[in-house]
Amino acid sequence: MTGSHAQTPGQAPDAGPEESRGGRARSLWKFGTPVMVLLCGALFVVSATSSEGTDLRPGRYTDLASLVQNESDEYERLQERAGQLKAQVDTLAGGVNDRQVKRKQRQAEQLRGLAGLDTVTGTGITVVLDDAPADVLERAVADTNLDLDRYIVHQQDIQAVVNAMWAGGAAAITIQGQRIVTTTGIKCIGSSVQLQGVPYPPPYVISAVGDPVAMTSAIDRSLRVGQFRADALNPDIGVGWELSPQETVEAPAYTGLLDITYAEPVGTT
Repeated sequence: MTGSHAQTPGQAPDAGPEESRGGRARSLWKFGTPVMVLLCGALFVVSATSSEGTDLRPGRYTDLASLVQNESDEYERLQERAGQLKAQVDTLAGGVNDRQVKRKQRQAEQLRGLAGLDTVTGTGITVVLDDAPADVLERAVADTNLDLDRYIVHQQDIQAVVNAMWAGGAAAITIQGQRIVTTTGIKCIGSSVQLQGVPYPPPYVISAVGDPVAMTSAIDRSLRVGQFRADALNPDIGVGWELSPQETVEAPAYTGLLDITYAEPVGTT
């Protein structure tokens, strides 16, 4: 027949378009799969070599305690470096023979105590605040009808204690051993409290130098502290509260930054 293709006996019929595409796909899989396996293996080897057995993502932490410890270690390292630089500045400033500079240095020396730059030691009190016990916290988290805020220590609770101590005539106050000054910032970060940029887990130890009787009386008059103490006495909540007089409290000198970046004294504008 005109236009037809004669097939030789014993010869296989020509493959159609679909069969040709299927053959090429099988060929690609046949050679591509081993190549992909080799590439993946190479990536694993490179990753293991680069990490040297450690996590390639250093910002990843498995628990809050590790994060807090890491931040605290970094803070201590930076504080040590800042102390070294300050010592160099003081040495250089002491060698300046200028009357105006000497006068400013004397004025700054007179203000050291008010700025919290001197160590203060004396009688005082210590207050310890803590979250509710772990089993109580678990029940509170599971029960959506409960106010979870009453089971943990907040920045407002710490600030209330500190303000009551100031009202009772405290000469110096520390939180977690860190000196509190007028520029100290306290705020909640997750389940920890951040003090001067460093997160601290509970319990929170607040110590003050001053008259123990006067400061205790001021704490007794604080409404916010009274609410926390009531929750401490409630067996269904049981947040931690402890107040004790101290024969000797040492408040170390403040070693943080003193510059105010954004605030301005009143009357300068």
